[in-house]
Amino acid sequence: MKFAIVSKGDDRSNSIQATMKQYLTDFDMEYDEKEPDLVISVGGDGTFLEAFHQYIHCLDSTSFIGVHTGHLGFYADWTPEEVEKLIIEIAKTPFQVVEYPLLEVTIRDIDGAEESRYLALNEATIKTAEGSVVFDVEIKGNHFETFRGDGLCISTPSGSTAYNKALGGGIIHPSLEAIQLTEIASINNRVFRTIGSPLILPQHHTCMLKPIGRKKTFLIAVDHFTKNYSNVKSIQCRVAKERVRFARFRPFPFWDRVRDSFVADEEI
Repeated sequence: MKFAIVSKGDDRSNSIQATMKQYLTDFDMEYDEKEPDLVISVGGDGTFLEAFHQYIHCLDSTSFIGVHTGHLGFYADWTPEEVEKLIIEIAKTPFQVVEYPLLEVTIRDIDGAEESRYLALNEATIKTAEGSVVFDVEIKGNHFETFRGDGLCISTPSGSTAYNKALGGGIIHPSLEAIQLTEIASINNRVFRTIGSPLILPQHHTCMLKPIGRKKTFLIAVDHFTKNYSNVKSIQCRVAKERVRFARFRPFPFWDRVRDSFVADEEI
């Protein structure tokens, strides 16, 4: 089996990276940074997102697993104290593959000359530095509402525990093929009116955001990658055909992750 390791870059993470690389190659596994079967993230959830986007070109054949070296990670669930056990598991035990849905974001410009397509593991957010964001929101090709506010967050089920949760969105189990549209400080008064609640869209429903009013430059973030876009005609969001694959060597139910991340008392 071929493997690669992505490190957060601090001393502790780099040390674990070096240890795992040495021992796994001693077990006759091949280190391959181009097309690995298994990608090991050493750091936190930010490092895991970097690993995901680094190997986004081979999602159909690559699985991911994480070791957290800081606070408990939602994606990185192995501890530094468990590294020796994890090495043996990787070398000796076939892993179970668990797949989670992803978000597809397609940005089209007014001239129709350019189209940018992205995949998000957590979410995409749309904001602007030029006043309020104003969009016509279409669902399945039908006008749903005109949104005016600070922005919109579109999240995956696994990403529903991140920025979406901070915005008051619901937590969705990743077995559900869905995306969630959550408002960021919407304007609601006698003139402007939005639904005011997060929308959960199934796999066969596409959400289209169309800017209205004067041309603005939008700040669009896909996971932790942010870029300015001008002359935007539409932003299309839907459940992606691709999925992310997680390597599981032991059960770790989603609701246990949620509980450990947000509810369980921290050991003193």
